[in-house]
Amino acid sequence: MSQPPVIVVSAEPIPRAELARLVRAHFGDMVKLVADLRRGLVAVGGELHADGEALLLERGSNQDDIWGANYHPGRGPGACLEYTSLINIRPALGNRSMVVEDAARRERIRELVSRVLGEGEELD
Repeated sequence: MSQPPVIVVSAEPIPRAELARLVRAHFGDMVKLVADLRRGLVAVGGELHADGEALLLERGSNQDDIWGANYHPGRGPGACLEYTSLINIRPALGNRSMVVEDAARRERIRELVSRVLGEGEELD
């Protein structure tokens, strides 16, 4: 019997039970994600943002369109997202730190994550 994937790529809402499984798989209280802002996809899960990044690149995403973040269920809309990842260091795109610095880009990530994962609601 095959194991369920450790990273799920979706443009549609992920069922709560599946999201809970991904959260428990590595960290217990949060899950890493990589958002493709052009294609409207989110790679959710994995141990490193680089894992989701690689999966999206394999599936045709462009490097300039993908950004990493962390999602914390149970923290509510204002505190469920951290826009921090090593993959976000992109000096050529004006992002010199691990944090997504551009407010418009953060808002696009928030909108995409809200649609696919939710707005920080409790999972149980």
